Amino acid sequence: QVQLVESGGGLVQAGGSLRLSCAASGRTFSNYRLGWYRQAPGLEREFVAAIIWSGGNTFYSDSVKGRFTISRDSAKNTIYLRMNSLKPDDTAVYYCAAGYRGDIKPDSSYDYWGQGTQVTVSS
Repeated sequence: QVQLVESGGGLVQAGGSLRLSCAASGRTFSNYRLGWYRQAPGLEREFVAAIIWSGGNTFYSDSVKGRFTISRDSAKNTIYLRMNSLKPDDTAVYYCAAGYRGDIKPDSSYDYWGQGTQVTVSS
């Protein structure tokens, strides 16, 4: 049974930083990509970043490129999202996801999801 468990969310002031973690278990992810999505109140869930587990290639949405960094630790089966220069617009529940089908960005390409972690950025 695949499990994705996020942690690291919290309250931070604008301009600050947070690092989210997603611990993955239940299968090998060598053929998978793992990603981060977020959903703010009243808005649709949106793609944030993704990493190809085997090769380490990374992908970002335009809104976070240059501020967020996705990485993985294969030994710990964990991915991270380092978020710098946070803005109030980054406030959302952040979800970890894993999948291997389709394109990088659509959430329909991901089969497994974590429970989410809240990130709140105050102005």
